[in-house]
Amino acid sequence: MGNSSTNGVDGDGETNFGFRRVPREEHAGLVSGVFESVADRYDVMNDLMSGGLHRLWKQALIDWINPRAGLRLADIAGGTGDVSFRYLEQIENTPDSEDSASQVTICDPNTAMLEVARAKALDKGHIQGIEFVEAPAENLPLADRSADICTISFGLRNVTDREAGLSEMHRVLDYGGHFLCLEFSPSVAPILAPLYDTYSKNVLPWLGEHIAGDREAYEYLVESIRRFPAPDALTTEMQNAGFGNIQHRIMSGGIVAIHSGWRL
Repeated sequence: MGNSSTNGVDGDGETNFGFRRVPREEHAGLVSGVFESVADRYDVMNDLMSGGLHRLWKQALIDWINPRAGLRLADIAGGTGDVSFRYLEQIENTPDSEDSASQVTICDPNTAMLEVARAKALDKGHIQGIEFVEAPAENLPLADRSADICTISFGLRNVTDREAGLSEMHRVLDYGGHFLCLEFSPSVAPILAPLYDTYSKNVLPWLGEHIAGDREAYEYLVESIRRFPAPDALTTEMQNAGFGNIQHRIMSGGIVAIHSGWRL
C-alpha cells in the first residue's frame, strides 16, 4: 500500500472519496461540493435521515462535555452550528452563566455551511462570544492551547488527512483540555446490520434526491460511513495524535459512537 495516512491516503497520492479513489488534492474540493449542495437543507435532512435521533446523539455529546461558563470551545467541522448552539444554550441554563463569558469558535471549511451557522446565530441571539472561521481541520488558524474543549461531530470522516486533523485538534487544546468526536460507526450490531444496510443503500440516497436535490451527495455520505474506522481503530489513531485517557461510548446499536480523549 505504500506510505499512507490514517485516512487511506496512499503513496500514489490518492485517497478515498466514498468508495472511489481520487487524487488527494481533489478530495477537499469534492467534499466541499457535497456540503455546498446541501447546506440550506442540511438540518432538515439530519432530522429526516435519523428520524430525529441526531438530536439525542448531540445532546449526549453535550452532556458528556458538561458545559460551564468561561470555557473555550472549538467546534471543528462545526457546519451549521448545531453542537455549538446546544452548548451555549446549556450554559445559559446554569447559575453562573452571567459571571463569566464563554468563547465559541465554529470552524468549517465550507462557506455555505458557515453562512447558515451565522444566520442561525443571529436568529438565536448569539451575537457576542462566538466566532466563525473558514478552515479545514488539518490546518486550523487557531493558536496553540487556545481551547478547553474541542469537538467534531459527524465531520471527522470527511477530513482528507485524518492523522493531521487529529494532531491539529490536539494542538489547539490546552493542557487538561477535552476532545470529543461524535461520528457514525461501521460497527453496527449484527441484529440491526441488514436493516441498516438496506436503509443506507436505498432510503438515504432517495431522501437526498427528493429533499436535498442531490442523490450523489448522500450516496457519498453513506459510503464515507462505511470507510470510517471502527471505534478501537480510531482509539489507536487518537493515541498516535497524543490524546490520553481515551474512551468511547456506543449508541443506538453501534450506529454512532462518541469518542473522548484528553490533552494531558
